[in-house]
Amino acid sequence: MKDLGKTRFCLGLELEHRRDGILIHQSAYTQKMLRRFNTDKIKPSSTPMVVRSLDPKKDPFRPKDDDEEVLEAEVPYLSAIGALLYLAQCTRPDISFAVNLLARYSSAPTRRHWTGVKDIFRYLSSTIDMGLFYPYRKKMDSDPSNVRNATHSGLRSLSPSQNDISVLEGFADAGYLSDPHKGRSQTGYVFTMGKTAISWRSTKQTLVATSSNHAEIIALHEAVRECIWLRSIVTHVRSNCGLKSTTDEPTSIYEDNAACIEQMKQGYIKGDNTKHISPKFFYNQQQQKLLKIKVNQVRSEDNVADLFTKSLPKSTFEKHVARIGLRKLSELP
Repeated sequence: MKDLGKTRFCLGLELEHRRDGILIHQSAYTQKMLRRFNTDKIKPSSTPMVVRSLDPKKDPFRPKDDDEEVLEAEVPYLSAIGALLYLAQCTRPDISFAVNLLARYSSAPTRRHWTGVKDIFRYLSSTIDMGLFYPYRKKMDSDPSNVRNATHSGLRSLSPSQNDISVLEGFADAGYLSDPHKGRSQTGYVFTMGKTAISWRSTKQTLVATSSNHAEIIALHEAVRECIWLRSIVTHVRSNCGLKSTTDEPTSIYEDNAACIEQMKQGYIKGDNTKHISPKFFYNQQQQKLLKIKVNQVRSEDNVADLFTKSLPKSTFEKHVARIGLRKLSELP
């Protein structure tokens, strides 16, 4: 048996070992994909999608109009969506919402939708070497900015144990009526360890939410289910490695909907407008009673799960991208 040293490649992912941590990225895959779709010399962009119009009739991501034609067969829309989905699921959570949105129109894409795909390619061309940076424990313990950033972002002050790289925390959000054409909302969540994303999702809700509170409860439910699974994985890995458990305390999940937070505190739903939400709410509430999770409030502008539910202006987008641990290889020391 020969020792080949540190892992550099694994299942299509590239690992860069740096002084302060490890960057997992897909630069080679991204470059190959851009060349495959003849977009390697495309004009760069700072965000993966344009900010959507509040008028459904002017929304560039609306379904095909009656007078529009479906894309010609030679336009590789499905292939492009497939390639982007792989990237979004592995190392690029920053394109998850845009890819999920455009994937809905795979059966009848139009020129508008293809323009949206090219917008993602433009963004990727300017962030080819971006990936998820996982800092080493000593870096997390010695960096006072972790406490400062948490305070500025509306989160509770972190204790020394919470600065630990092994602490799991989540953010959940819903984009109410994100799909106004079918009355559907968007679920988005992200879980981090060491302030870097390890699990995320952006998906259209299958139920028609009748209020923003309803949509938030559904989104929180999906996040809680993922949290319970992640806690079991973390426990299994740490126990098999002889490490101390980090899941004895509830996992914090941050949510920006005040009504949702209050309902979780009170333990029941009241009022004619919300009494129909019961099943998913009580699952969430049960997990909080069992001390598996603890739902805390965060200011809307500081909820990084916004990245997975809506198109964002450049400043907000870049702030959230940085807060889930995405960094460029070229900017690492």
